[in-house]
Amino acid sequence: MNLVAEDIEFIKDHLGEWLAEQSLSKPPAVYEIELRERMLRVEEELKHQRELLKTILEQMDKRFEAVDKRFETLQSEMNKRFEGLTRRIDRFMMRSYATTLTVGGLIVTTLKLWP
Repeated sequence: MNLVAEDIEFIKDHLGEWLAEQSLSKPPAVYEIELRERMLRVEEELKHQRELLKTILEQMDKRFEAVDKRFETLQSEMNKRFEGLTRRIDRFMMRSYATTLTVGGLIVTTLKLWP
């Protein structure tokens, strides 16, 4: 079944009416007004969502900055602790080395002086 130009024009002219009839029997003008109102509400809601996202992102940035500052403070405290630990380990190594040399020297001296 082929459509002629007249049939196509007829369909174009009445398509809006048919769709409006399927949509709770509202005339095309009322249906179009409702669609525009819905579109406006959707646009307003999208704008509101965009503003909420901006606010959330700003709050997240502030929280990240606060966390960064806290980590900087913790980093400096850890550095101080590691410096203290390094000094203690250095002293321990020096004392251990000195004790080892002293005991070794005493053993060598004792063996040499022993008859």
